[in-house]
Amino acid sequence: RAHIAIVGWACTILSLVSYAAAFSHGASLSACTDMMPKHLRVQLHSPSNNYVTVHTNMSFYFPGDKVPVTVRSTRDFMGFLLQARKVSNDEIAGTFVFIPPGSKLLSCFEDGDTVTHSDKSLKRNLSFVWKAPDQPIGDIKFFISVVQSYFVYWAKIESAIVAQ
Repeated sequence: RAHIAIVGWACTILSLVSYAAAFSHGASLSACTDMMPKHLRVQLHSPSNNYVTVHTNMSFYFPGDKVPVTVRSTRDFMGFLLQARKVSNDEIAGTFVFIPPGSKLLSCFEDGDTVTHSDKSLKRNLSFVWKAPDQPIGDIKFFISVVQSYFVYWAKIESAIVAQ
């Protein structure tokens, strides 16, 4: 019995260590589609999120426009994954042309279409600039998944629609 308990404990510690290592450098490409943190062993996420918002000061945009995007939080968080998606079919769209320190670009479907954290620094207010594709794609929304701590996250918090 003691042997089984020790093996179980060792597995738990190893999974936490591998989780911490994976988490510290940003989301993996496996999170591109559903924006869920894949490396979490325990998936606790509070049903209501009332402290993270993602918004832009533009209610409409034209092809090729650069759109400022702001993420604000009333509590510190460590990790995130940010994308713009077409309202019509939920496809990831556009590219990010400005990202803040502590973040890096990911290429889910095309270069720079997604942003994630690059370190474990605590974050609250982040500013990005998203560039719309040169061809019309219709209305979009910004989505962010936020990891507050190792076991608490919120998936796909959404902005208001930005109309084309």
